[in-house]
Amino acid sequence: MQDKIKHVDVVIVGAGMVGATIACGLAQHNLRIALIDRALPKSIKSGEPPRIRVSALHLASEQLLQNLGAWAHIPKDRALAYSYLAVKEMPAKSGFVSKLPDITSWATTRFEAQDLGREHLGHILENDAIQLGLLDRVAELPNIELVSGVTIESSELGSDKRMLTLSDGSVMSADLVVGADGAQSQMRRIAGIGQFSESYTQHAMVVSITYKGGVEQGTWQAFRPEGPLAFLPLPRIDGVNYGSLVWYDSPNTIAQLKGLSDAELRQKLQAIYPQELPDIEQILQVASFPLAKSHAQQYSGERIVLAGDAAHTINPLAGQGVNLGFMDAAVLIEELGKALINDQALSDRAVLKNYEKQRRMFNQLMMSGMDAFYYGFSNRSAPVQIIRNIGLGLAHRSGPLKQKVLEYATGLQGSIPKLAKVSDV
Repeated sequence: MQDKIKHVDVVIVGAGMVGATIACGLAQHNLRIALIDRALPKSIKSGEPPRIRVSALHLASEQLLQNLGAWAHIPKDRALAYSYLAVKEMPAKSGFVSKLPDITSWATTRFEAQDLGREHLGHILENDAIQLGLLDRVAELPNIELVSGVTIESSELGSDKRMLTLSDGSVMSADLVVGADGAQSQMRRIAGIGQFSESYTQHAMVVSITYKGGVEQGTWQAFRPEGPLAFLPLPRIDGVNYGSLVWYDSPNTIAQLKGLSDAELRQKLQAIYPQELPDIEQILQVASFPLAKSHAQQYSGERIVLAGDAAHTINPLAGQGVNLGFMDAAVLIEELGKALINDQALSDRAVLKNYEKQRRMFNQLMMSGMDAFYYGFSNRSAPVQIIRNIGLGLAHRSGPLKQKVLEYATGLQGSIPKLAKVSDV
């Protein structure tokens, strides 16, 4: 049996954005890595319209991918650099507040790259473009073995290894297994790690569009009691402008919207979204998903450690989920690298707890912050609505405070690992 077991230092379950990032980072420490996933994305053809799942990478995430040699593999025509992000509240249409003067134009907070002395705040691009770029980098690293088309059948814990039996009958053993296998993580269940989870009362509908006019340079969110409306510009491809819209609302409303024809939905979007929305030319794809958050009770078990959505999921309100996952990856890479220098086992409890100590509090703070935003802007109380509008207006004019918020949102401040640290301009 022993001669049929493939021995590596680390098995990473999940070759998505976070798992592939961890593989690239650990390979730089000359570790033998096995990267496992049941399915990989198809390659992106030249001129292909953007796929529906997109992310906004902040500056620290970009820096991480650059330092790992993956950013160069992401086609530049699939990434749009955005120079501003804005937050506003839609005018009240009923109740006491609707009778007051409309100050929503004044009550808009707009964060500009130039406020930080930079050309952009991040890039918006397809998840598949990020993952495929990382996998291209993986292919360059000889100490990573990519195994796709298989699932984990079972796992056994030995005295000094954890063994995984794969669906093709092969067996792998490793000092440490990284669970980067998403919100429904099998490795989290195998490790016996429980989680706190809570569903929100809303669903989100994502709509891929083409639009008329010039390329939009910023992303924005407009809040209403029913839920926010968001716009993310995507790269111009072969002379066509693409964008992604997100509409948060009750499950019934989202179901009704998905039942509309493309022409009806286009008309609805133009009527409900704020005037900042460019003129929609065509609707390409529509999808929806329920909103939920979760947090693992701990980030590690016996020779298993969790990262990304396997450890935590967050309200997608500000698009921070993918960036949190990348920062998990950066810290885990660094902590395991320190363990090697200090002649500690990769699965040493102290090593894994130190990784969790650095990430859990920051992830929880971000989760709580998104909740405060979500529930605060869902409140229909007239005094709260008035205070919100005044607060947004003052925030835009707050100078140093506004810049500090922007620095945290773009990964320039906070608990940023060295591997993702952005140099000063």
